[in-house]
Amino acid sequence: MSLHKKAVILLSGGLDSATCLAIAKNEGYELHAISFQYGQRHCYELERAKALVEKFGVQSHRVIEINLGQFGCSALTDINLDVPKNEDVIGIGNVIPITYVPARNTVFLSLALAFAETISSQDLFIGVNALDYSGYPDCRREYIEAFEKMANLATKLSVEDCQTIRIHTPLIDMTKAEIIECGLKLGVDYGMTLSCYDPYEGGVPCQKCDACLLRLKGFRENGISDPTVVPID
Repeated sequence: MSLHKKAVILLSGGLDSATCLAIAKNEGYELHAISFQYGQRHCYELERAKALVEKFGVQSHRVIEINLGQFGCSALTDINLDVPKNEDVIGIGNVIPITYVPARNTVFLSLALAFAETISSQDLFIGVNALDYSGYPDCRREYIEAFEKMANLATKLSVEDCQTIRIHTPLIDMTKAEIIECGLKLGVDYGMTLSCYDPYEGGVPCQKCDACLLRLKGFRENGISDPTVVPID
C-alpha cells in the first residue's frame, strides 16, 4: 500500500479509537483524524485525542463542533440524567442504555465522509465493537454495511470518480482484551487515552460506568493494570 493512501480516522481519544489509529498507521495510510465536540458531558477525551494526533504524526486533524445535546435523551449529553454505575460488568444490562446518543455514529460518519471526499480518501476507520460494548445499535456490523452502501450511492467520489468507499471496522469482532493486546503490539500508550463516561475533575476515570468496567475487564484479562487508574491506598 502506498504511504500516501489517505485514511480518515474517527478519533475520540478513547481506547478503541486510539487502537484504530495505530492500525491505520501500521497499514501504511497517511493519517487524517476527525474528532467531535458534540455537547458531551466532558471534553477530557478531546484533550487525549489531540495528544494522540501528535504522537502518531497525523497529517491533519479536524475538531468539529455540533450540539447533539440540544435533543437530550442521553446521559452523555444531558447533565440532568445520571450515568449508570455498577460494581462489575455483570451489572451491565441487556437493553440499550441511557448513555446511547441518538444517531451519533450516523452523524459522525456522515461528517467524516464529507471530510474524506474533500481529501480524496476512500477509507474511513471507526472503532466500533460488537462484543465487549454497551449494546449500541450503531456499533453493529449490519449498520456499518448499510452506511457503506449508502456512502457509495451518495458521493461524487463513488458515482462520478468510480472510487469505492470503504468503512474499516478492525475492532468489530474483537473483545476488549484482544483490542488492548493488539494496541500494545502496535505501540499504543493507553495511559494517553480516556474511556470514562463520567470522569472526576482532571479526567480521572470513575471506574464504575460501562465504559470503565469494560476497559478494566480488558486490561485484567491481559494480566496488566489500566495505566489511567491510580490505586487507592
